[in-house]
Amino acid sequence: MNKKKKKRKFTNRNIFQLAFGVLTNSFFAGFAGGKIYTGDSKIVCVPGLNCYSCPGARGACPIGSLQAVLSGRKHNMSYYVFGLIILFGVLFGRLVCGFLCPFGFIQDMLYKIPTPKLKVHKKVDKPLRYLKYVIAIVFVIALPILLIDEFGLSSPYFCKWICPAGTLEGGIPLIIKNESLRQILGALFNWKVALLVITILSSIFIYRPFCKYICPLGAFYSLFNKLSFYQMHVDKDKCINCGACIRQCKMNVEVTKNINSLECIRCGECKTVCPTDAISSGFNFGAKKDDDVEVKDSHELEAKEN
Repeated sequence: MNKKKKKRKFTNRNIFQLAFGVLTNSFFAGFAGGKIYTGDSKIVCVPGLNCYSCPGARGACPIGSLQAVLSGRKHNMSYYVFGLIILFGVLFGRLVCGFLCPFGFIQDMLYKIPTPKLKVHKKVDKPLRYLKYVIAIVFVIALPILLIDEFGLSSPYFCKWICPAGTLEGGIPLIIKNESLRQILGALFNWKVALLVITILSSIFIYRPFCKYICPLGAFYSLFNKLSFYQMHVDKDKCINCGACIRQCKMNVEVTKNINSLECIRCGECKTVCPTDAISSGFNFGAKKDDDVEVKDSHELEAKEN
C-alpha cells in the first residue's frame, strides 16, 4: 500500500547536521574575539570538511591536516591522519557527507531556497564527477609533496587556492574581527571570495555541486562506500520498480541498480519515498549483502522445487 509522507522543509537529518556542526564549532568566544581555538581537542580531526581556521572549530579538518603532514620538511607519513580518514571511511563511507559535514549542511540549506532548479546533463555531469579525484590527487597530495620552497616546506594548496569552506568558515569571520588582516588583503583573497560566491550561487540551483564535483574529502570517503560497515540495502522482493527512489535522489544515484554507489551520501531520502519500505540502511557487521541473499534465495527455491 502506498504511503504518503509529508515533505518537510527542515528534516531530522538537517537537525542532526546542524547539531553536529554547532558541536564541532562550539568555541563561541573565538567568533566574538576573532581568534582561532588552540585547545587540546584541535589535534583531533573531525569527520567532515571543517576549516581549522574557523574561530569556533574544536577540531582539525582531515584535508588540512593531511596537507600539513605531506608538506612538512621530511614528508613523514602520518599514520594518525591517514588512519583517522580510513577509520571514518570504513565505519561510515559517505554517510559523513550526508550527516557530519558542516559545509554539506550549508549547501543543503542553500538548495532549499525556492528557485527553479537545474539538472546537469549526464554528458557533463558524469565526467565532472571525476574532477574531485583529480583535485584530491593533485592539490591535496602531489603539490604539497613536490613543490618545496628553499626551507624545505610547501603550502596547503587545496586550502590556499580552492577551498570555499575555509573562506566562509575561517577567512571571512577572522577578517571581520581583525583590522590587521583587512589591511593585507589582496588578489588571493579576492580569488577565494569569487570561488565562494560561485559555490553559493550554484548551490542554490544545483544540489551540492561542491560535493559532487570538487570535494577531495568526499572523494576519499567514496572509495569506502561499498566496503563500509554502514550500508544501504534494497529488498528485491519488496521493490516494485516504481522509480520513486531514483527520481528523489539528488545525487543522481541509480538506487535500484547500485544503491551503494560512490556518489551516495546516505541521506536516506530514497527510503522516505519508497512506497513499499524496500530500502533499508544501517551498520552491517558480517551480514550478507543483497546479492548474496538473492543468490541464496534462488538456491533455496531450486531445492524446494526439486
